Amino acid sequence: MSELPGIVITGASGRMGQMLIKTVVASDKCKLVGVVERAGHDWIGRDIGEAMGGAALGVTVTDDALDAFAKAQAVIDFTAPAATIAFAGLAAQARCVHVIGTTGMTEEDLAKITAAARHATIIRAGNMSLGVNLLTKLTKMVSAALDADYDIEIIEAHHNRKVDAPSGTALMLGEAAAEGRGVKLEEVRDSGRDGITGARKPGDIGFSAIRGGDIVGEHDVMFAGEGERIILRHVASDRSLFAKGALKAALWGQGKKPGEYDMLDVLGL
Repeated sequence: MSELPGIVITGASGRMGQMLIKTVVASDKCKLVGVVERAGHDWIGRDIGEAMGGAALGVTVTDDALDAFAKAQAVIDFTAPAATIAFAGLAAQARCVHVIGTTGMTEEDLAKITAAARHATIIRAGNMSLGVNLLTKLTKMVSAALDADYDIEIIEAHHNRKVDAPSGTALMLGEAAAEGRGVKLEEVRDSGRDGITGARKPGDIGFSAIRGGDIVGEHDVMFAGEGERIILRHVASDRSLFAKGALKAALWGQGKKPGEYDMLDVLGL
């Protein structure tokens, strides 16, 4: 048997699922041991390589997540909140690392993830790229250096099929900005401007979401003061960078104690 860590990919038919599968298969540091799709999906029972339009990979698509997880050392999960919560419990049972790139989760959802992390190693981030996590670090630093005379706006752009707004990355940047100022994001978040809204409230952190075409992901953090603006920016042009970051997290998590981690932990930032 190979000593390489076995990886399971959930949401196998999705764009990120397929990108993750290709990334794992191309790596010499791990092995694809399972792929999961929802019950009733027409890929169930098919070889994943053939289902994706290529050569057979010897891995059959299944809807039995627990069985797949039991054969793996890590699961990488970019699906939907309800599915991710269910997978968190199953990953904890299987004692495998759970890497979560799912966004759009509520506070109640996150509480369930925290509960699962008492028994499993969970690495969760709104964005898995190195650049975005550096941007998060810089956002916190700049926010801490500037007072409320500088308005903070987070502007994000994604493809027209993205279902949540603001993006998970935008919220991650907002959390960093709020932490830099020593406040809670939920107390200063402003993401619902429409109509006659009145003047901007000092200290608020604003969000704007753009949806269109095939934009992979763009994020600006703007600090707007009197007479100047400071803009921190990240542009993603290739979805594979998220898959590579997620795989890096899955490998980093091997041997780590149960608990919640993020990409800053993975990157040592």
